[in-house]
Amino acid sequence: MLRFSRTKIVATLAVILIGLSLAVPSFFSAEQRKGFMASLPGWFPSWIVPQRAIVLGLDLQGGSQILLEIDQADLIRSQTTALRDDVRRTLREAGVTPEGGIQVIPRGVQIRISDPANRAKALAKLRELSQPISNAMVAQAGGQTLDIAERPDGSIGLTLTDAGLTDRTRRAVTQAIEVIRRRIDFGGTKEPSIQQQGADRVLVQVPGLQDPQLLEEQLGKTAKLEFRMLADSPSGDVDMLPSKDEGGAKVPVERRVMADGGDLTDAQPAFDQQSHEPMVSFKFNLKGAQRFGQATSENVGRRMAIVLDNEVVSAPRINTPITGGSGQITGNFTVKQANDLSILLRAGALPAKLTVVERRVVGPGLGNDSIEAGKKATLVAGLLVIVFMFATYGVFGFFANIALLVHVGLILGLMSVLEATMTLPGIAGIVLTIGTAVDSNVLIYERVREEVRAGRSIVSALQAGFDKAFATIIDSNSTMAIAAVILFFLGSGPVKGFAVVFILGILTTVITAVTLTRMMIALWYNYARPKALPF
Repeated sequence: MLRFSRTKIVATLAVILIGLSLAVPSFFSAEQRKGFMASLPGWFPSWIVPQRAIVLGLDLQGGSQILLEIDQADLIRSQTTALRDDVRRTLREAGVTPEGGIQVIPRGVQIRISDPANRAKALAKLRELSQPISNAMVAQAGGQTLDIAERPDGSIGLTLTDAGLTDRTRRAVTQAIEVIRRRIDFGGTKEPSIQQQGADRVLVQVPGLQDPQLLEEQLGKTAKLEFRMLADSPSGDVDMLPSKDEGGAKVPVERRVMADGGDLTDAQPAFDQQSHEPMVSFKFNLKGAQRFGQATSENVGRRMAIVLDNEVVSAPRINTPITGGSGQITGNFTVKQANDLSILLRAGALPAKLTVVERRVVGPGLGNDSIEAGKKATLVAGLLVIVFMFATYGVFGFFANIALLVHVGLILGLMSVLEATMTLPGIAGIVLTIGTAVDSNVLIYERVREEVRAGRSIVSALQAGFDKAFATIIDSNSTMAIAAVILFFLGSGPVKGFAVVFILGILTTVITAVTLTRMMIALWYNYARPKALPF
């Protein structure tokens, strides 16, 4: 216990120095960091110098804000397309063939079945497509997603109801919020504010970003990926979409969606082994793989259009059925475009197109008085803990205080590496980890005191104190880590940021409250050779 090898001492100090050096950039502004990097001589390797810094949250420094709105026309179009596919599937299961196919009408579809028996059979199956609205407030009025009506001329009309569109808009906004969060906060450290405004709008605020245009670029395209078939002619149930392969010229694409990006489980940038050009490889889930395999099996010899945001990025010919549940997207991508597209596809497809209504820079959510009060509270709490430890445990308290300062520095260093966002809840997390780190020292010191009172020598008491208290420290920190992990996965925004800081604090406690304190006490004992405990 009181014999630390020189290698172990050097390794411990190296880890601490590296961790503290990573925190240094956070104490300087971006301009100062750039100026320092510019002043370095050309022969000096810049990668050695830490450059990442902690980002202050919206409540401390403000950031960028954009207001997005669900495109109702695009939402209605996607709902109508899905309804047409559902009607086609339902009629196929019922064994009924409509006369003239399925006609698309405003906010719905229409079919004609002359035979009364077949029409009644089809109606019974089609009425199952209309579902009650899940929103309780609407369901009280008997709201349904579809209005299905039989007309005198033998046709059947299926129209999206106002209540159904309102409910779908509500669910689209909820889905869009989660997709946006995954895109701009993949690691859960930026703490953006993403919330619904009104019935069909989403407000996005990202701390530290002073250019709303960059925020819009981070959100990227809608990444709405669809797999359709190229049509033989521009007539009928087709869309005229621009094609990359044709230099932007429009080509006829069937409106029926064979599979879409919602069924993707993974997407990664890659390189074509023959042309060596960047591309994106993707994988479907079980449902998507079945749909994709069926579509390619039924259309061997035809060209499938890979449609991204209403643009045909590639139209390969189906030579054989693709039943493995994976594929590739090519389209003269650059490396950056392939990487960005794979990120967007992994994050998930937006349910509908989002249009930017407003973009601007926002100020701090808290006034300067509140910010200063939070800083003072943190400093006062830290100073009181330091005074208490020194007054109670003497030189051992002094060692604990040094470990405590290193503990805070390592947290800041890890947050800098992650480029995490610091908010007032994050500051509260640091204050809480200060208490848990000191609690570990208190457990060790009190155990040492008990061993001395039991008649052990100082060396034996120190050994027993660290060894026996270590299991208790691991148990207590493990339970807190479990709670923090649950907060991270179930929480969002400031709650998730608090959890990140708390988890980092628990990890650094092992280094500072146990290893560093033990090393300092060992060096002190070998130098001073005390006859009794200093507390």
